Amino acid sequence: MEIRSTTDQDLDVFVDTVHAAFGRLPETPTEAGGLWWSAIEMERNLLAVTADGRPVGTAGAYSFELTLPGDVVVPAAGVTAVGVLPTHRRQGVLSAMMRRQLTDLRAAGEFLSVLLATEALIYRRFGYGPATYTRRLTVQRHQAAFAVPRAGGDTTGSVELLRRADCGEILEEVYDRYRRAQPGALSRPHRWWASGAGQPPVASTPRHVAVHRAADGVPNGYASYSIGDGGTLTVDETVATDDAAFTALARFLLGHDLVGRVVFKHVPPDHPLRWQLADFRAGEVGDDTDWLWVRLLDVPRALTARGWSADGELVLDVEDPFLGESDRYLLTVRDGTAGCVATDREPDLSFDVSDLGSVYLGGTTPSALVRAGHVRVHRPGAAALADALFRTERSPHCLHWF
Repeated sequence: MEIRSTTDQDLDVFVDTVHAAFGRLPETPTEAGGLWWSAIEMERNLLAVTADGRPVGTAGAYSFELTLPGDVVVPAAGVTAVGVLPTHRRQGVLSAMMRRQLTDLRAAGEFLSVLLATEALIYRRFGYGPATYTRRLTVQRHQAAFAVPRAGGDTTGSVELLRRADCGEILEEVYDRYRRAQPGALSRPHRWWASGAGQPPVASTPRHVAVHRAADGVPNGYASYSIGDGGTLTVDETVATDDAAFTALARFLLGHDLVGRVVFKHVPPDHPLRWQLADFRAGEVGDDTDWLWVRLLDVPRALTARGWSADGELVLDVEDPFLGESDRYLLTVRDGTAGCVATDREPDLSFDVSDLGSVYLGGTTPSALVRAGHVRVHRPGAAALADALFRTERSPHCLHWF
């Protein structure tokens, strides 16, 4: 078997193979576009081919930017389209592709890769850990009254209702401002919006879009939604550059006529919307799940890239079983900036690289993984210090599907 890079000439073979791996048939292209492979980067993809030339596996990557704690924006490879034909599973094809991909990413100078895991059991063994989480929030209209805010709040601004076809530039611009200040958010390159490659509202699928404008008229939030049979209003995503804009959009959606319930598909676990309702139980939580998984390819570069909220010093043992590596680092944080160097000092904590990926964005506490039996503590107080160091002011959240 050979693992080789693909070219533009391999597009049809790549698309057919990944669809077959997932037991699906390729969609018929439409004039409006919207097919997920419209934004694919063939120069970053891999194809597993048998000795007689038959394609049996695929793995791809997108070129994204990821926002880290501290409003730091860095490049990140978005791993996608990973699949092996049912006839060749459990024969080492997937492991060979993932090892080749990680090697190629490192050789290209990348220090982070991310993915959305179709199955949670697969990607830990390749060094990925769940790092952001999302949930669905359902509110019945008859329970949707807002509480009177005791601390006041900004009520300036306005909401304008537009069609998806008429506001593509607004969506792209607002999302880009939002994602640069939201830890865990990924960029949406222009070609995604231009070709409609993704799920709504990136796709050009007809949608209603509520756009929030600040007092100066500048758009600073939007909500993409549709109303289905039974009077359910489903919100694809609500994006806002501040809490006041999100609240205004939520009020608009929850006050919509001829609707029995409103479903917010992607809400951060710590979002204040439930607290804003007069009836706290009115917000029914569902689909509480992982979303973005993170893999550190270069631990020192990754740890020194992000911002930090406390000062301190830790010695970390990091095991990377998939790549057969074991290293020890001294992490020193002062005034929000970290240094990370190799050391032979005794360790304070021992991490698997997948667990380090889980705590990297601040969405998982090291002490939770200690209690779960994943992270070993070698010095009293080390877990509490790690919690303080990795803690973020704003929980990481990712909306982008890829």
